Formats: sequence, structure tokens, C-alpha cells
Amino acid sequence: MRVALGISYSGARYSGFQRQSDAPSVQEELEKVLSRIADEKIEIACAGRTDAGVSAFGQVIHFDASKKRKETAWTMGVNVFLPPDISVDWCRFVPDDFHARFSALSRTYRYVILNRPLRSALFPEGITHFHFRLDEHLMEEGGQYLLGENDFTSFRSSECQSRTPWRRVDRLTVRRTGDFVVVEIKANAFLHHMVRNIVGSLFLVGMGRKKPEWMRELLLSKDRTLAGMNAPPNGLFLAGVEYPERFGLPGVGDGPLFLSLKDK
Repeated sequence: MRVALGISYSGARYSGFQRQSDAPSVQEELEKVLSRIADEKIEIACAGRTDAGVSAFGQVIHFDASKKRKETAWTMGVNVFLPPDISVDWCRFVPDDFHARFSALSRTYRYVILNRPLRSALFPEGITHFHFRLDEHLMEEGGQYLLGENDFTSFRSSECQSRTPWRRVDRLTVRRTGDFVVVEIKANAFLHHMVRNIVGSLFLVGMGRKKPEWMRELLLSKDRTLAGMNAPPNGLFLAGVEYPERFGLPGVGDGPLFLSLKDK
């Protein structure tokens, strides 16, 4: 039996999603509890291996279990034993050809910024505080130069292990509600640190230090050293993963509160 689960987590105290031998990970916590419920060793695959400090409210995993369990066992039963910063949001029984990573059509990330002079005690870890005033309209204008299938070497980490720098960005929006600015990027896949490097460059556009068309020049330069800062991991959320309709999985979620800014 193949099971797909929707997962939310805060990445603040984890070294990333992927299991590591010497540091806490989201994968380790999930596999430990899932193995307990399944009464056998469970290994999971995920849609996207988020980095240390990165959170999610739209992560998708799958695993195989030999014993049948009800959906409530994989949702409420698992949540009973998970730490409070990880939770299962939904469960679907899927065909054997489903794969959380390789069946995905696209992934959507949201980067949340508290944009005001003073920090907030209410969001010390979950979002990024940026004290310079940002012009969200200039940021979105600059982001449109990244749409389509392109070589994203300028926004790629030196540690990236992907065999190709080519990715297809389908949508990039920047929205403001009060002091919150949310950057949302949808692509077929992402390079290591790609979203954070894009956001770091958009900071320069939003502050007026670079013009929006600079983003196109940066993209064409294929030179990471010319780009902006690597924005902090806190503030970055895996918002959702899109799959073929035949699998019957939920789409990209709205997310809680300020994470769900949409077009008006």
C-alpha cells in the first residue's frame, strides 16, 4: 500500500528535511513515528528537500506500508507522537506509480518578509525582518524578467548538485498587506538556494538600488557573484506541490494568516 501525506513543519530547529547522521531532521522525526504506526521500518520520499531553517505548509511525502491502516491512523495517530513543530495535514492512498518527487509537475515557494523598521517579538524565527522600506511593485516588475525556461546559474548555490541550471519559472508575484511582503514563486523545480538568491536580489530592486530590468541582466550574466545576498532561510516556506489530477491530491494551500496573500 502506497500512502501520500501532506506535511507542515517549522524548520527552525532542524538541519533540513533530509535525514542526517549528526543533526536533527524532519525526515528522521517522521520516519520514527511512521514506523511506530506501521509496525515496520518506514522510509519516506519527499517532494522537496528543504534546507536548514526552511519551513513548509505544503510538503508532500510518500511511503509504502505492508499493513493496511485507516486514514486516521496516518493523520491523527501520527500527529499524537510527532513533535509540535511537525504535523500531518492530509492523507491519500495512491497508486504504486506515484512518487512524491518525480510525479510532481511544479512546486511553489513563498518568502515572507516583515518589512518595517523594528522587529517583532511575535515572529522571531518564522519570517525574515527587513528594515529598509521595500517597493513591492518594483520587486514584482523585476521578477517578471525571470519567467520562462532559463539558465539560473546567477541564482544557484556553489554547493548545488543539480546536473543542469535550467529551470522553468511559471509565476512570480510580490504582494503587500500592511507590514508583510510575500514573494511567491512557482516553478517546475528549484536549484539549491534559488529562491533565497532571487529574493536577495529583489531586495536591491525593492530598495531602489537596482532597476527592475537589472534582474534580466543578472539572469543573462550567469554569474552568481553579481547577484544580491542569499536571503535568510527563515521566511521561506514550501507552500505546495502540484501533481497530475489523476492522483487526487490537494493543490497549493493558502497557508496560515499572512502566508496566504492573493491577488485582489
